[in-house]
Amino acid sequence: MSDKNTKVNQDYVGKEVEFRVLRYDPDKDIAPYIQSFKLKLEHGMTVLDALMRIKETQDPSLSYRKSCRMGICGSCAMMVNGFPKLTCQTQVSEYDLDKTIDVRPLANYPILRDLVPDLRNFMRMHEGIKPYIIRRDNEELDKFIGEFAQSPEELERYLQFTYCIKCGACLAACPTNATDENFTGPQALAAAYRYVADSRDEGLEERLVALDEPNGIWRCHYAGACSEACPKGVDPSLGIQLLKREIFNHRLLGKKKRPAPFAETPEGVERREDIPQAPEKTVRE
Repeated sequence: MSDKNTKVNQDYVGKEVEFRVLRYDPDKDIAPYIQSFKLKLEHGMTVLDALMRIKETQDPSLSYRKSCRMGICGSCAMMVNGFPKLTCQTQVSEYDLDKTIDVRPLANYPILRDLVPDLRNFMRMHEGIKPYIIRRDNEELDKFIGEFAQSPEELERYLQFTYCIKCGACLAACPTNATDENFTGPQALAAAYRYVADSRDEGLEERLVALDEPNGIWRCHYAGACSEACPKGVDPSLGIQLLKREIFNHRLLGKKKRPAPFAETPEGVERREDIPQAPEKTVRE
């Protein structure tokens, strides 16, 4: 560690900082309120670390979500000083420690309790765009005999949109979502583009039911706030604009995508021996 970094760490370790945390218990509170906690900072303390310490030493009733603590699962997304952040990878020392640090649940969601947002509508929108590969030939999927061919260039078309961890930060930043709870939302729209752009997929027509409707993709005004808030650099606003182009080409120009075929070996299409067999279906039609 450099002398400069050591000096910075010595400046904040042991400093007492005030955290203003939104509290709300629907079983007993009429409305949300703010509760203040003071905490002495430790080296490398994140906002999530601070909340955990508050719960352990000051108020065990404090509620929040967390899981991996590695910036992967997205569970701990919250508003920190008015901006959506993954609290597990947000250092307390990033902020002005002479001022209070305000922590609230993600904006634009109902509150279940304290810092826990209700993500049911978020997940409903995600499920609505059918986030999986769709092929017209169901028998081809049920009796799979080989791998679909996809070039590195075709992979690059959608790769960055696969990095979404469904933390919900993009919806918390979205001004359209703030005024229209039925808006499909940037996460679901970018996820839809991820599959539409996939050379193996044929599902655009099926997804238009959720996309090309009054609260769908055309409600996006391209504010770009979702991309600014995304902790993984997915850039949902870019995905939305690219998806608009795909819909335009499909609706007005009648362009149809030819799906990726099976990859062929010198002997033809065959199933590799190291590919396990699919399990029996758990849902019967």
